[in-house]
Amino acid sequence: EDIHFCPVQRLALADFYESAKGGERTENDDWLDNYLDYCEWRGVTCDERKNVINLILPNFGLSGKLSEKISKLEALETLDLSSNNMKGSIPSEIGSLSKLTYLRLCYNEFTGQLPSQLGDLQHIELLQLHDNRFKGIVPSIKLEKTRFNESSFIADCGVPSVFDAPLICLDCTMCCKPTRE
Repeated sequence: EDIHFCPVQRLALADFYESAKGGERTENDDWLDNYLDYCEWRGVTCDERKNVINLILPNFGLSGKLSEKISKLEALETLDLSSNNMKGSIPSEIGSLSKLTYLRLCYNEFTGQLPSQLGDLQHIELLQLHDNRFKGIVPSIKLEKTRFNESSFIADCGVPSVFDAPLICLDCTMCCKPTRE
C-alpha cells in the first residue's frame, strides 16, 4: 500500500470494489487489473490529474457494502450505485465528499439510519435514496438548484408505508411509497 507505487485513488477504488463484492460478479471487466490504469476501469471517469470524478456503476451486480474509504475519492462528483444489491448502512464518511453533486443509491438493500453527514454535501443536486430499507429521520439536506432550476431528492417516506416505522423526510422533493409484499 505504498502511495508512491499505488495511488490513493486506486487503493480507494480497490477497497470499494472488494467491500462491494465486485469480485463475485460473473462478468470480468478487468477491475483491479495491475496493468490497466484505474481511470480505464468500467464506470470510472477521471479528470486530467487522474482524480476520480465519476463512479457510475448502476446494475453492476454489486452485493456487498459501501466502504468508508469511498471518502478517499475527494474529487468525486457523481456516485451512482443504483440497481445493485448493496447492503449495510451508508458510511458517515460520505459526507466528506465535498464536490459530490449526484448521489444515486436507489434500488439496493441499504439499511439503518441515514448518516447526519449527508447534510454536509453542499453541492448536491440529485439525491436518490428510494427502494432501500432506511429508517428514522432523513437529515436536513439542502439541494443546489441545477441550471434548470430543479433539484431532486427522493426517498421512501410518508404514510401509508409498508415499513413498521416510515422514514421521515422534511426536505424530500418526492416521497416514494413502496408496495413490497
